[in-house]
Amino acid sequence: MTQQQATPQRPDHAAPGSVDDVTGTSDVIDVEQAEAALVEHYPRLVRLAYLVLPPGQSRSRRVLAAHGVVQRTLPRQRTSTRGLGLPAQRTGTEAAIDPGYAFVRLRVLRTALATGRRRALPPALPQVWGLRMFPRSGGADELALDQALSALSAPARAAFVLRDLERLSAPETRRLLESAGVAHPREALEEAEQAQTPAGSRDRLLLESPEFDPCALQARPTDLIRRRQHGRAVLAAGAAVLVCGALLGLPGEGWGPDGAAAPPYAQNAAAEAALDPGKVTTAPATAWKSAARQDFSVWPARGNRVHDKALLRRALAVWARPGAGVPVSATPGTATGPAAGPAQLLFAGVVDHAVVVLLHDGLRVVRYAEAADGEGQTPGTGAALDFARTDGAAVDSASALVVGRTQANVRYLTAPWVKSAGLVDLLKPNVVGQPVHLDASGLTAPVPTPRPTETCAAWPALRMGGHLLTDLGELTPARLTYGSPRRPGEVSGPQATGAWARTGCQLTEMRGRGVRTVNAWEFARQPLPGGAGSAAWLCTRAETWRGAGSRATAQIQPPAPSGQPFAAGAVAARAEGGTACGPRSPRALAGVLWKAGSGQWWLLAAGSDQVTSITATGGVHGRTPGRFVSLPAKAGDRAELAGRLANGGRIGALR
Repeated sequence: MTQQQATPQRPDHAAPGSVDDVTGTSDVIDVEQAEAALVEHYPRLVRLAYLVLPPGQSRSRRVLAAHGVVQRTLPRQRTSTRGLGLPAQRTGTEAAIDPGYAFVRLRVLRTALATGRRRALPPALPQVWGLRMFPRSGGADELALDQALSALSAPARAAFVLRDLERLSAPETRRLLESAGVAHPREALEEAEQAQTPAGSRDRLLLESPEFDPCALQARPTDLIRRRQHGRAVLAAGAAVLVCGALLGLPGEGWGPDGAAAPPYAQNAAAEAALDPGKVTTAPATAWKSAARQDFSVWPARGNRVHDKALLRRALAVWARPGAGVPVSATPGTATGPAAGPAQLLFAGVVDHAVVVLLHDGLRVVRYAEAADGEGQTPGTGAALDFARTDGAAVDSASALVVGRTQANVRYLTAPWVKSAGLVDLLKPNVVGQPVHLDASGLTAPVPTPRPTETCAAWPALRMGGHLLTDLGELTPARLTYGSPRRPGEVSGPQATGAWARTGCQLTEMRGRGVRTVNAWEFARQPLPGGAGSAAWLCTRAETWRGAGSRATAQIQPPAPSGQPFAAGAVAARAEGGTACGPRSPRALAGVLWKAGSGQWWLLAAGSDQVTSITATGGVHGRTPGRFVSLPAKAGDRAELAGRLANGGRIGALR
């Protein structure tokens, strides 16, 4: 009898294929994690809201309402997911489902359904004046599907979309509807089942067509005659406002040179020096060659707008006093206040459709961006600010900065010592990478950014300056390493690249956390019962720029199934903060329930080299010398693990 592939199992779940640590899991969503999911999946969330919203309003109002629903879903603080009906952690091809996305999706669904119940007016933002915006028209099938959805109640529309667009099962759909406040989710699902829809609407092709995409829009003017009449009235009112403004006086020296900046808040020498573009510092072009420490402070100023004093003045002013309409983002633990003195200029130039300025104040990198100059456009339009901590940067963590980002691509400004870059797929180590073009300023060509999906079929990364880097949604890419916590090395060689190929999809949960480096460490390789081969135990630790907020994840990588040599490993435990698997505590202990091909369940546990014995209590009892445990168990058993170290100390399981 051929032995089937063994499957790790969560000790607190009986369903085959699930996996968990033997000590507990996290159920809190950070604001940064929710924001990263919202930005990454924004088009998908807006499409979901558009399909669920009541169809009675005009398509233009419905488009704006859908964008407003999604933009209002970001929580204001860390939020517990207990009782929200979010889907459980999965393995295999579904292991990369983002809990942040599931959380934001629930809030979008709840808000869209509530909007439908109260027939609310469109949100204050976003708004479009003088234009009607609506998706592109589809064919007869799309029209028939739209009419069928219009005939459904709001809960039934939500059930239809969750089932056919999100690919949720009937039980998952009912749970999500109940969590979103639907009183009778079963009836809503039955109504969706009975909807008269055209052929092909159940294979996602119609629901994913441009007809239902509120992010791909057409524009038409509103009633021009009525606008002319209203325009005369607005012009008269505007003239009165200007007269009053002249009488009262404008603050400071006026709004002109400072672009989108708010009114000045203080007048002192340090603040004025920080705002003076003439005092911005630059490093000599060859300073990095002889510097004792290669970091951002030795980057020369590059770009085609480094001498544009008006641009630099706007960037410095908005940095010091961002106006109410300026979006400001920052990595966790990064201050967003003004510089203490003159900043260093790293880059100023046009990147795609934006003008970008990168500044460095010794502790942070600041990215200022505004819309590229256009005919009749006021300089400073569309200003935005991004902050990232970079204190303590060295040559291995100062190789690149994000200078431009779109929905699917990212462009980097590379360090002056970087002479080449290559694009690789972290999940396919056997595929040769592609060279990435660097221009004279050190700008890379657009490269794909990781886009976490349910299948997680690819994870782009860059080999640059001898290091492996990946984009986690921030200004500074994260460096990936492999090896022991005290001496991590580059990701090279079949063992390191193979380990990261089976680990890469776990990087999804580290987006937006201010991560500086992520190290993968194989701390044990355990023989499996029944001669099923051996399993590798890895501990992956993410270190942040701010120090706090680190995360350690233990996983087991059993023999890969036939034809899937780099199948994702199964997460066994997670730990927030602490020193586990780090240079201060280079040891680990973790365990899972594992189902052999014969159907027998086993408690597997492994420790690092320092572990001399392991004891299991709870649902499974036993004590074994050495650093491995293989004890018979039953599905659903839970166990507590404790280990003894060679120096007489104790170690608990990662949690």
